[in-house]
Amino acid sequence: MVYFPRFHQCKWGYYNLSVLEDVVENYKKAKIPLDVIWNDADHMDGLKDFTLNPINYPRSKFLEFLDRIHGIGMKYIVIVDPGIAVNSSYGVYQRGMANDVFIKYEGEPFVAQVWPGIVYFPDFLNPKTVSWWGDEIRRFHELVPVDGLWIDMNEISNFCTGKCKIPKGRKCPSGTEPSVSCCLDCTTNTSTRWDDPPYKINASGVEAPIGSRTIATSAVHYNGVLEYDAHSIYGFSEAIATHKALQGLQGKRPFILSRSTYVGSGKYAAHWSGDIRATWEDLRYSITTMLNFGIFGVPMVGSDICGFFSVETTPHEELCNRWIEVGAFYPFSRDHANFDSPRQELYQWESVAESARNALGMRYKLLPYLYTLNYEAHISGAPIARPLFFSFPTCTECYGLSTQFLIGSNLMISPVLEQGKTQVTALFPPGTWYSLFDLTQTIVSKDGNNVTLDAPLHVVNVHVYQNAILPMQQGGMVTKDARMTPFSLIVTFPAGATEGSEAKGDLFLDDDEVPEMKVGNGYSTYVVFHASVKEGKVKVWSEVQEGKFALDKGWVIDTIQVLGLKSNRNGTLVPEIEIDGKPSMGVSKVQVSTTQQKYLSGQGGEENISMVGLTGLNIPVGKGFAVTW
Repeated sequence: MVYFPRFHQCKWGYYNLSVLEDVVENYKKAKIPLDVIWNDADHMDGLKDFTLNPINYPRSKFLEFLDRIHGIGMKYIVIVDPGIAVNSSYGVYQRGMANDVFIKYEGEPFVAQVWPGIVYFPDFLNPKTVSWWGDEIRRFHELVPVDGLWIDMNEISNFCTGKCKIPKGRKCPSGTEPSVSCCLDCTTNTSTRWDDPPYKINASGVEAPIGSRTIATSAVHYNGVLEYDAHSIYGFSEAIATHKALQGLQGKRPFILSRSTYVGSGKYAAHWSGDIRATWEDLRYSITTMLNFGIFGVPMVGSDICGFFSVETTPHEELCNRWIEVGAFYPFSRDHANFDSPRQELYQWESVAESARNALGMRYKLLPYLYTLNYEAHISGAPIARPLFFSFPTCTECYGLSTQFLIGSNLMISPVLEQGKTQVTALFPPGTWYSLFDLTQTIVSKDGNNVTLDAPLHVVNVHVYQNAILPMQQGGMVTKDARMTPFSLIVTFPAGATEGSEAKGDLFLDDDEVPEMKVGNGYSTYVVFHASVKEGKVKVWSEVQEGKFALDKGWVIDTIQVLGLKSNRNGTLVPEIEIDGKPSMGVSKVQVSTTQQKYLSGQGGEENISMVGLTGLNIPVGKGFAVTW
């Protein structure tokens, strides 16, 4: 299951509602797109799941805030950890005990310690647990109308190791004074082959016991399944239960972000790369992680933009500039930081704000393309972010490349990943490439060339490949507004488009809330775009399935830009336009422009080429069309 590619903002340390309100307002003032605001535990009462702090997040004022952001199309998401606080006055714990939902050790709930203090862990292999979990989510949603859940710490993470007991005569930390130091009385169990298996893994890099800082591997799940056998699917099983619960609330497509994943998790949840550092090294690693998880079947993936852990007194301004230029093109794009890291929202520095407006501005124009890639991932399992060798398997230089990446088959990102650099050397697989930020700039790569590109601080190089048709819109500060702007199509022929040249693209549209992305349910439209050069004529046309949804929304194509055409055409260009097979009456209102394209120095083709632009088309997306000249 995949989701609309919005931009998200979070920090552990938004300690009261006023801070959250300020963050939203400051993004608006800075004119940086923002769709989703998050809380990382600060909203909780004593760090207990499914609770609301009555002092820092008073419910009446909080609901007013949520009404305001929901009214403009924004979303709100909170964190949930699996550890349920052992507290006799805590309703979630009471109902969990009554339903017998927790993992057992020697017949009793397994005792552990996490952020709220002493906890028990739900057993999501137990059908009763799934029902109880769903009921707790329902209760919380009635308290706070969240738009998704972030399930964290679900490897499972435990601050203690082994078989533990609640100490007598010693008070353990609680959610009001959290600690990562184990306060329980614990003994390491090595008497079973499950706790001390003959094959030793190098846990934590120090050959720690296999159950170190997690659940003892001889603990027991539903129907006698050992933690030894179920450990790797804990986060997966929690994601399935959470997905079922959220979808059952309003019948809408759920949003879930999970730290722990397994084969198949991508059907139910997005993923981020965990608690990474604010370093150039981790910025580079974030690309590798993103590409790997796409291959693993988790297409909606990203890393904490600007880094989670600060390694300096203040975040590095240049690093944050470069990170948003990469992170704006993560499938899952979120700025997030630790509670003791300095504030690093994208508006904190004007230089970063400028980079964010450029990079996220382009992301929000690309929403139709990105969402169509989500649809492709849903029906085929194809990654959204891809290594270059996916599209260029015969270009051997692509095989080990992890400093560039593709979004879909046609869009290549070549970011700066080193401090102090204002140029980047990028590999261009064979063919014609056009700069997305300046469509006149053209690179023709003969055999797979390395090209040095200018990349001043606020610039990220993004290129679109030949033979593509890229659907775009005009962008906006929130997805709700961006989605209602007119469409444009960018058609890319090889430089000097010869007889028989073709291009193709597609577009999937729905309301982003129906449970499943598919064509034929009455709530979606799917369009395939074609373009060709044949018998001296250029033709761009579409084939539409289920056009009613797009027609009801009033979506129109305003502009078509065709790149790479020979410049030696004579006379005035007069397009012929048909809509649903009938001549359009609006041809006289269409404005036609021809712009000379230029080759990057040393990377030219043999032809003088130009871009033809048609504006004012007003073609309904939901109707088949043909434009010919």
